[in-house]
Amino acid sequence: MIDYKQLNDLCSQTRRDIVRMVAEVNSGHPGGSLGCVEYFIALYHEIMNHNSDFSMDGKGEDVFFLSNGHISPVFYSTLARAGYFPVNELNTFRKIDSRLQGHPTTHEGLPGVRVASGSLGQGLSVAIGAAQSKKLNGDSSFVYSLHGDGELQEGQIWEAAMYAAGNGVDNLISTVDYNGKQIDGSLDDVLPMGDLKKKWEAFGWETLEIEDGNNMKQVIEGLQKAKTLTGNKKPVMILMRTEMGNGVDYMMGTHKWHGSAPNQEQLNIALNQLEETLGDY
Repeated sequence: MIDYKQLNDLCSQTRRDIVRMVAEVNSGHPGGSLGCVEYFIALYHEIMNHNSDFSMDGKGEDVFFLSNGHISPVFYSTLARAGYFPVNELNTFRKIDSRLQGHPTTHEGLPGVRVASGSLGQGLSVAIGAAQSKKLNGDSSFVYSLHGDGELQEGQIWEAAMYAAGNGVDNLISTVDYNGKQIDGSLDDVLPMGDLKKKWEAFGWETLEIEDGNNMKQVIEGLQKAKTLTGNKKPVMILMRTEMGNGVDYMMGTHKWHGSAPNQEQLNIALNQLEETLGDY
């Protein structure tokens, strides 16, 4: 039975981690991180078969690739709270010699990170390669990836989309954080993407939608449904509607917190809105 209270408590604590991390160094991307918390908590605590005793090859377990690497704060908090490395290491975010760089990297050997990311558009290609590798090795585990909606403006995404469908990569479940905002404004103002559901279907993907990606029950049910669609010669895409900055009222409804850190006064306001459930690092 799913313990939604425990999962939502993890969400609240993760949001506290995010705003504290970026405020400490006056640098980072809180907006998208806050918007994707439910996805990460659902994935790592309910959906994926994974092992915090980390191995880079990921044999016999589900693996995840973060393509929109700028939302590293939510990724790092999730990994720490799932036991991949000590929670107090979150104190080192974006500091000199830290394993927790602004965008995830691999040369520091941070458990849970299998690819350097942040150069947008590349993560889907990586995930497809991993999914094909699992098939070649007779590994029935799944590959998951997450992408920003603004990232879909990168041409490599659509080359990868064609390749995955054309080669029947059906052990891959990708998700788009569909918040309608990117660093320079709304998605529609920067470069309208049209009907994304019809686009992905036209590219040969099984496509489903999560109407409220900040509702834990909807996220879990969407990911569970996606798993039932695998194995049918088609990759799976989830279009997940979220609110950038979710949980902090002054960060919601705007793109301005995509890559801006709160000052001390703003941090205090945010922390007053987010319950401390598991203890701050």
